[in-house]
Amino acid sequence: MNNDHRCITTNEGARLLARRAFLGRSAGLSLGALSLGLLENVAAASVSNVASGRGDLPHFAPRANNVIFLTQSGGPSQIELFDHKPGLHDWAGVELPDSVRQGQRVTTMTANQKQLIMPPRTKFGRYGQSGATLGEWLPFHWKIADDVCFVKSMVTDQINHAPAMTKFLTGHQLVGRPSMGAWASYGLGSANRNLPDYLVLISKMNRPSDQPLYDYYWGSGFLPSQYQGVQLRAERNPVLYLQDPDGMPRGVRRTMLDSLAELNQMRLEETRDPEIDTRIRQYEMAWRMQTSVPELADLSNEPESTFDLYGPDSRRPGSYAANCIMARRMIERGVRFVQLFHPDWDHHSQLNSWCVARCRDTDQPSAALVTDLKQRGLLDETLVIWGGEFGRGVAGQGDWQSTDAGRDHHPRCFTIWMAGGGVRPGMTYGATDDFSFNVAENPVHVRDLHATVLHLLGIDHQRFTYRFQGLDYKLTGVEESRVVEEILA
Repeated sequence: MNNDHRCITTNEGARLLARRAFLGRSAGLSLGALSLGLLENVAAASVSNVASGRGDLPHFAPRANNVIFLTQSGGPSQIELFDHKPGLHDWAGVELPDSVRQGQRVTTMTANQKQLIMPPRTKFGRYGQSGATLGEWLPFHWKIADDVCFVKSMVTDQINHAPAMTKFLTGHQLVGRPSMGAWASYGLGSANRNLPDYLVLISKMNRPSDQPLYDYYWGSGFLPSQYQGVQLRAERNPVLYLQDPDGMPRGVRRTMLDSLAELNQMRLEETRDPEIDTRIRQYEMAWRMQTSVPELADLSNEPESTFDLYGPDSRRPGSYAANCIMARRMIERGVRFVQLFHPDWDHHSQLNSWCVARCRDTDQPSAALVTDLKQRGLLDETLVIWGGEFGRGVAGQGDWQSTDAGRDHHPRCFTIWMAGGGVRPGMTYGATDDFSFNVAENPVHVRDLHATVLHLLGIDHQRFTYRFQGLDYKLTGVEESRVVEEILA
């Protein structure tokens, strides 16, 4: 049994609880009474630990207290945005050499075409004291080049969207594991008791996206459900069914909740089921959110300078820009983990137009968020992460010379950036080969990213476990992973 954190969970706990209930009904049996007493102690400890979600954490002094994860769903092209490869112009239209490809897999969308090299569609420059390379489609990023650490050597082993995003966010390609935000909520909780520890915002797009965002991306997996992300909608009611029905006074609602809590508490004492404790807590959270969520979502008290900083789209509810403002407001209120999803980066065609459009959506607001946090003295304690589940390949999809051409998925190397929260600013870490196809220096696997994020939150990823079905699970899994010490301030 792991003594670092929680004792029993889910299936194991259910078996014990069922046995306890049976023995509890077997009055007069000394063996049953003895077993009942033992099980009460174990189950009570489990409920207490699971309910608190704190244990002995953090393991050491954290660099970051909060996280904002700007998740760019679909795979932004590092070749156009961050990873400058001017030599590709000399290879235009030439088939990717076997010595570079090394038999690596491509998706079925390009498996039957020649892998003809398509040079970058953008011009690059060097910006800031650090001289970071950035493409022309991200002009606002030029201004924050010295506040950001670019990691150009990210690696994953998943080539399709759903498993790659699942791994990027949960550490495993199969559904059922807790998301990074759920792990943070479980381990550290939040300073704000009127809002959930983990909040999720999804951009309201101007055109439909054909790439779904599954709720298990921010789910709690086998952790108690109180740790899952809570999605706020870009609607009049950010959370469905939060408001009381018409004609129900607040006092009546409070009395109903108190009575319901008593019934749930009786059942909890009988069964020691952690999900009942979750239910009690979520009813109370919903009560408090009736006041806290409308106040959070009301941007009318933001000054004009805020909207000028984040750009014209920041006035549109549900836009990525408006969600970035919301993310800052959440951090100001002590929310532990905030995750924004911006879809439609999957540019198999029309890279020149659609990638530009996504940059236009996200460039100014992302840079503004870093600037805003810095101006308010919040950046040092807030870790900001920008990135998608993989990158794009060097070969053109379709006719590489056409303006309709795009790029296929590429898991072997891609770029993310991080800012604040104990990360070294003005740094570029890692490098790719001349084709932006393979990592040439300092690979950073998705597992290493997870280990590093936990480290910045004061958590030793090796010791941070949860027992499920007899196994002690970690966000970083059983394969080798490391904290990327080189990028820490």
